[in-house]
Amino acid sequence: MGPVLETIKRIDKILLVLPILFGLMSVFMISSITASADDPLSQKVVVQIAAYAVGFVFLALCLIFDYKILLRIDRILYGLAILVQCTVYIPGLGEERYGSRAWVNLGITTVQPSELVKIIFVVVMAAWLTRHREDLKTVKGFLIAFLYGIPIVGIVLIEDMGSGIVMAFMLIGLIFAAGLKTGIFLRFAAVLVVLVPVIYRFLDPYQKERFSAFLHPDDLSIQATYQVYQAKVAIGSGGLFGKGFREGAIKVSNLLPVQESDFIFPIICEEFGLLGGLAVIVLYGVLLGRIWLTVAKATELFGALIAVGYMCMFGVQIFENIGMTMGLMPVTGITLPFLSAGGSSVLANMIAIGLILGIKFRDSSRKIKYK
Repeated sequence: MGPVLETIKRIDKILLVLPILFGLMSVFMISSITASADDPLSQKVVVQIAAYAVGFVFLALCLIFDYKILLRIDRILYGLAILVQCTVYIPGLGEERYGSRAWVNLGITTVQPSELVKIIFVVVMAAWLTRHREDLKTVKGFLIAFLYGIPIVGIVLIEDMGSGIVMAFMLIGLIFAAGLKTGIFLRFAAVLVVLVPVIYRFLDPYQKERFSAFLHPDDLSIQATYQVYQAKVAIGSGGLFGKGFREGAIKVSNLLPVQESDFIFPIICEEFGLLGGLAVIVLYGVLLGRIWLTVAKATELFGALIAVGYMCMFGVQIFENIGMTMGLMPVTGITLPFLSAGGSSVLANMIAIGLILGIKFRDSSRKIKYK
């Protein structure tokens, strides 16, 4: 039993338990939003349960998989990421929702390719940066690294602004973590600020409306502003302890769109109050903290960068989703990791956790090599 116990000891049990807790919370809340007391298993509840079941299989496979093999096939994965995202343009498959052409209809279900692309993108950039870390000491090296990731980020950004923004932050976070000098980063950030008005001119009308809503939070004639207003009402009306399971007035009146996905956090606060909302935020804090421990203890730069990439992915999505419900960020349609309804999102998140667990599992008995 010695080797078995030693193997179990090396698994990050807290990071393994967190998806289980989030999964139970997710199914519970989606049932509250989409089902009824007489019919607790709505289609969205069934899909979420199935996604988590399949997701745990992928998590286990990623845990036992040697992640360093990915370093040998990163160029193949680069091409695969672009091909996967381009499937939204295939006639009869690609589907447009909420102004974004970001879904593929497979008949029995729909999938969002950008969720899988985010997972592949982290591996691709981590592999490239591992080979070219020394080049980041110069502006030229930084620009080459940035341009290497832009084709994947760009195609996602065109089709799905929310996911594209997340990937842009992931790209910068990975380059910075790989050794980018602060001075180069600040110069790049200054250039981006100057280019904001230019970028804004190329946005679609619905995207401009969302930014207008953010800049004019009191103008309820703007649809996105009205949605944020109702989200704030839901959060505030929950008080300290909430109104109780299935008792939310905002939810029942259907004043918020896609409550089971983009706006699930206000519904949690309405039904379970400030304490419920804080509990969710604390759990996310623990999740990000455990991932950071994986980064800190990683023995290989490649593994450390993969963990950094997924930490950025989760962190940006959590901040953006919760922030937009409070009017602190523009509405972008980004899901709340693990809690929002969506099979593609759940599977992608579970794969990310599986790879992080695998990195920590394999590196726990080695000495750090790359520092």
